[in-house]
Amino acid sequence: MKALIVIDYTNDFVDGNLPVGEPGIAIEDRIVQLTERFAADGDYTVMAVDLHDENDGYHPESSLFPPHNIRGTAGRELYGRLKDVYEQHQANIYWMDKTRYSAFAGTDLAMRLRARGITEVHLIGVCTDICVLHTAVDAYNLGFSIVVHEDAVASFNEIGHKWALEHFKGSLGAKVVSG
Repeated sequence: MKALIVIDYTNDFVDGNLPVGEPGIAIEDRIVQLTERFAADGDYTVMAVDLHDENDGYHPESSLFPPHNIRGTAGRELYGRLKDVYEQHQANIYWMDKTRYSAFAGTDLAMRLRARGITEVHLIGVCTDICVLHTAVDAYNLGFSIVVHEDAVASFNEIGHKWALEHFKGSLGAKVVSG
């Protein structure tokens, strides 16, 4: 059994307060296509969405990045057509707030996947070398098979993006696929 985890594809991460920019915009069609396919096929689909509270000086990211994905703001909404896909398939998509880079850190994601007999996770979203990478490392450490869709991940750091793609294959045994 497989699941799709859509990581942080929000307004703030694509063209807002902490933007990936053009690389993030360029993957919108593929993100939408994969999400529609998984949700329509009945595969477990997860929106793993970064959540921060305004002026939270205790969160470790507050000293690393500008404020982003703040609770209740438009920046935290899903980007572009993905928002429509979520609304259309909401009954088949699990929305999950996350407060760390990894979708597994401090969440019940592993338990939900195991309860459904899922052994393979497909990862898409942003940023390749931050949240997608940390989610992949945790998935590896938890014993899940990993598939990263190269044409559906992006970063604001092209060197980090390329490094992470190689790391997925060489150190995590992930399949990196496209198309």
